[in-house]
Amino acid sequence: MLPERLKGPALRLMPVVFVWLWSTGFIGAKYGLPYAEPFTLLMYRMLATLVLLGILARLLPVRWPTPRQALHTAVVGLLIHGLYLGGVFYAIEGEMPAGLASLIVGLQPLLTALAAVLFLREQVSARQWLGLLLGLGGVSLVLMEKLGTGPIAAFPLWTLAWILVSLLAISLGTVYQKRYCGGVELIPGTVIQYCAAGAFFALGAFAFETRQVEWETPLLLAMGWLVLGLSIGAILLLMALIREGAASRVASLFYLVPPVTALEAYLLFDERFGVLALTGGALAVLGVALAVVRRP
Repeated sequence: MLPERLKGPALRLMPVVFVWLWSTGFIGAKYGLPYAEPFTLLMYRMLATLVLLGILARLLPVRWPTPRQALHTAVVGLLIHGLYLGGVFYAIEGEMPAGLASLIVGLQPLLTALAAVLFLREQVSARQWLGLLLGLGGVSLVLMEKLGTGPIAAFPLWTLAWILVSLLAISLGTVYQKRYCGGVELIPGTVIQYCAAGAFFALGAFAFETRQVEWETPLLLAMGWLVLGLSIGAILLLMALIREGAASRVASLFYLVPPVTALEAYLLFDERFGVLALTGGALAVLGVALAVVRRP
């Protein structure tokens, strides 16, 4: 528990820290993938995370969901962890720039809004439709620059299929969770989601990969950060924000993830964007901001 005089400043900083942690997931993937195949790396990440979450679940008072809720939660885990992370990691492993991968999956609030219209009968405002058009137009400009007009693109085209699977999965998973998993507590739900995703990654690793791992220092550091910084740290931050009623601030800041990731990728990997891509990225960020930032 924080002293009252520190509670206000901490609550203002926690959403920013959460979004920064989320942005580093793309960087951690780029660091770790030279040493292990995507599903293999994610399988070990899930196993390590489940050990730590299992300890937390034993120490904290939690209420486990009913079998029906657990089944719905497992479906969410396959979507927002299994297919989402698998798609991102395979796209980055195929040399898609981390900044571009973050920008494309950063359109998730826009696609989620469309899915909510189709499956939850929610209304989408004119402001959100404008955001959708700006987001799609901005990503199109970035792709125009990165794919280029010559015979050799900046990255293989098949990576687009993986990142689109990732975008679709997290968008549908978000809507599915809202529809069927509203009463599931965070830590038990996360354990079930990671179990489902871990089983998915294990099947993929044994079916399609060699499962060879080079346990070098960069991989260990990347794995440690992906487990402790994202899978555990970000989850605990989100739990604290939910408890304090500040989770909406995270949604309002998610549109900052792509530019933060692009800056990190530029500083660490010298990933560069030209004028056309920078303009497109700005339009995409503006589009997502229109969709997720609520008016007072």
